[in-house]
Parts: sequence; structure tokens; C-alpha cells
Amino acid sequence: MKKIEAIIRHFKLEEVKDALTAVGIQGMTVSETRGFGRQKGHKEQYRGAEYTVDFLPKAKIEVVVSDDMAQAVIDTVIKSARTGEIGDGKIFVTEMEEMVRIRTGESGVDAI
Repeated sequence: MKKIEAIIRHFKLEEVKDALTAVGIQGMTVSETRGFGRQKGHKEQYRGAEYTVDFLPKAKIEVVVSDDMAQAVIDTVIKSARTGEIGDGKIFVTEMEEMVRIRTGESGVDAI
């Protein structure tokens, strides 16, 4: 099993969610978050004073899938979240040792 975490632009969230649902993903966790990378934030003006906004709003999607679904999920996120500009985000893939569904006690791939 793999845990796929994608940090994306917040306005791309619905598009990515719909695309993941279309490839068969039945559940995901979404968090609103803030951060920066190469984009380094941006400058704004407030009452004539210029200031830098370092942390930009992002959305974090977490999905756990079987090993054979991982590449399809990664490709789907890339296709649906990409704008071609700096700040499109990152995808992190982690090996999952164990997963247990609390309600039934099922574990492993059966718990997905």
C-alpha cells in the first residue's frame, strides 16, 4: 500500500477530487494548509505599505491506495492540478506498513 500526499493550489481542489473519483478513489482526506517553495510567496500592498506574504494557501490531499493504483493516482493528480506555473505543488509517496479500519477491524488492502 502507498500513501500519496499531494500539495496543490487550493483552487484546483475540486478538479483534482473529481478526477480522482473518476479513476476509482473512494475516499480521501483534505486539509487546508499554507506554505511556500520556489514560489517564495508574493508581495502585496496594504494602506500604501508593501509587505511580503510568505505562506500561500494550499490544499493537501491524502489518499491511501494499493500498490497497483499508485501510479494512476499520481498521474491523475499531475494532469488535473498542473497549471504550468511555479507553485503547482508536490506529490509525496510513502510506503504504508499497516492500515486498520476501526469499525470492522479489517486490515491491509481490505481496509482501504
